[in-house]
Amino acid sequence: MGTPEFAVPTLRTLIREGHHIVAVVTQPDRPKGRGRKFVASPVKRLALDHGIEVLQPPKASDDHFCEIIERKEPDLMVVVAFGQILRKRLLDVPRWGVVNVHASLLPKLRGPAPVQWAILNDDSKTGLTIMKMDEGLDTGPIFLQEELPIFKDETAGQLRERLAIGAGDLMVRCLNLMSKGALVERPQETSAASYAPKIEREVALVDWGLSATRVSALIRALDPKPGAHTTFQGRQIKLFSSRVIDESGPDVIPGRITALNRQEVVVEAGAGRIGVRELQIPGKKRLAAGDFLRGFPLPQGTILGGVAGVTG
Repeated sequence: MGTPEFAVPTLRTLIREGHHIVAVVTQPDRPKGRGRKFVASPVKRLALDHGIEVLQPPKASDDHFCEIIERKEPDLMVVVAFGQILRKRLLDVPRWGVVNVHASLLPKLRGPAPVQWAILNDDSKTGLTIMKMDEGLDTGPIFLQEELPIFKDETAGQLRERLAIGAGDLMVRCLNLMSKGALVERPQETSAASYAPKIEREVALVDWGLSATRVSALIRALDPKPGAHTTFQGRQIKLFSSRVIDESGPDVIPGRITALNRQEVVVEAGAGRIGVRELQIPGKKRLAAGDFLRGFPLPQGTILGGVAGVTG
């Protein structure tokens, strides 16, 4: 059971390792793009390429769908970023239970956005957890965990890609141990739990009064989606691929552009400066700093996020 690109490596690895996949369950096709055409999920496309039956219930835990799964008599259900809440009746169907891959070291960062919050919190490490699902929000007992470092200046998109690849390998290891009876589950330490809620729209607006470290973390956490943004002359500009240049400095004006070159736009924060290497305006492509500036000049001294047209 999975939907986005993050779930694809796990399905691909299970296919490669020869596991008998009775069916793939994914979210219904959704309208996308300007034409609002219905598009299949990445998981559905991979399943169909391999001749695997695809099920797309609007609600995976309703009685009718549970009956469909019961008739298939699965030994195990594997869940990776499926996108729906699963209720007890469905969780009780497989005789080996339901295992889930979560992109954090549980009980840290339970919830729907652990990758973004790991970057946003400026954590130095994160990881993967394979757990037995229960009806709680990522509260089930842990089977396996694998720690991964978060690289300097890494974006959420880059981190998610590394975690997705690791998830497939970790799941295969989990299933091998499970089949040998060599897997021991352990309960989560509830007192150590933290949460990673969905990123709301208001979080994406850059507050230039924050430190360079926090501003850069926000930009990287929301890269590639939804993208952190600021304003210039009443227009929104999305910012991507940032780095901290320094963490302190005299006479800073938050949001002021102090340097521009082909590699980056240098902006002052409440403490320190950041470099922004890619930018985008609505309706246009995301571009490297040099290419963006050729079509959308940002004069040195401009104060982003301030009153339209103000320069320092």
